[in-house]
Amino acid sequence: MKSMKTRSGLVALAIALPLGLAACSSNSDAASPAASSTAAGSMSSTPSDNMSSTPSDTMSSSASMDAASAVFGEGCAAVPKDGKGSFNGMATDPVATAASNNPLLSTLVTAVKQAGLVDTLNSAPEITVFAPVNDAFAKIPAADLKKVLADKPTLTKILTNHVVAGKIAPDQLAGDHKTLAGTTITVKGSGKDFTVGKANAKVICGNVPTANATVYIIDGVLMP
Repeated sequence: MKSMKTRSGLVALAIALPLGLAACSSNSDAASPAASSTAAGSMSSTPSDNMSSTPSDTMSSSASMDAASAVFGEGCAAVPKDGKGSFNGMATDPVATAASNNPLLSTLVTAVKQAGLVDTLNSAPEITVFAPVNDAFAKIPAADLKKVLADKPTLTKILTNHVVAGKIAPDQLAGDHKTLAGTTITVKGSGKDFTVGKANAKVICGNVPTANATVYIIDGVLMP
């Protein structure tokens, strides 16, 4: 009897140990004290509990790695390295929400809110957004920018001039694209070097994934 109990204990330990290690290897939460206690607790939890949580952690980690590796451009270095405003964080949120967490796009987010386009952008199934950084809006005289922000129809026209239906990959970016404003913008270039519209706004960080959009961060505002 004692031998049988010993073998049973070894079997239970053999099952629990790999599952506990899998829980410890999950992404960002693994370093926190709470996660450590959770991982330790998983050593004594049932196999079914561990199997229900570990696959989702693994999938989340893979998605995050892909999000960070897909981007290009010198401006990408200014994007936060972690948190909700990072590439990994933005990949899990719809586009307006993702932009609101990125400090480079705070002026754009203010304009989107002013125009009442948050829900429209977040609920769009698949879009491409050319997102001007704060410095792009700073090029517009303050009085003019204030006037545009107070004129909802004009602001809506300008913002939707930055949005194209469908997720556009870098190898399909060059060419003419119909915007949600009903205008056409032309993208020139190839590889990792592109300019957008009549203003020749440069793509400084491209192919940024969000939950429902592909974002190209640009250094100019595209006027209709």
